[in-house]
Amino acid sequence: MWLETSAAKIILSEIFHPRMKALWMSNPTRCAACRFLRRRCPQDCVLAPYFPSSNPERFSCVHRIFGASNVTKMLQQLPVHLREAAADSMFYGASLRVEDPIYGCVRIISQLQHHILEAQSELLKTNGQIASNIAQHQLQQQQNAVLGVSYHQDQQISEPSGLSSDMQAFANDCYLHP
Repeated sequence: MWLETSAAKIILSEIFHPRMKALWMSNPTRCAACRFLRRRCPQDCVLAPYFPSSNPERFSCVHRIFGASNVTKMLQQLPVHLREAAADSMFYGASLRVEDPIYGCVRIISQLQHHILEAQSELLKTNGQIASNIAQHQLQQQQNAVLGVSYHQDQQISEPSGLSSDMQAFANDCYLHP
């Protein structure tokens, strides 16, 4: 920018009042929050690390839903190491609320809970099938033992594609050894 040259700084010192020059020289880039609120950005601005001037839409969205004062209060009440995650959460929640004013992030949470329930149901069904197959195999082994049929320990079942060696060992133990 043309203001960053030394000649521009000299011109600025001649044009601007000393207080204005000090204000500009102390913090030439304001954070998105201070820029949006049209105020001076202090060196210890709570919002500056989480709302950079390069992304003004981020603060605009959060400000629209939570308000600048509330965002500042929430961030000040948190330990420094948790503030970035809180700012990200506020932005995520606010952007979803702007996109969907009725449900906001609740729609995503509901969808994820539904996916979890489907996965748990599928897991229960698969575990039931495994238990059923193991029970059938044990029954078949007992019937074969009564009839006098024995399995040789060196027999191996062919490894289906995608099974790890641990799963192969488990399958061999279950199916070949009484």
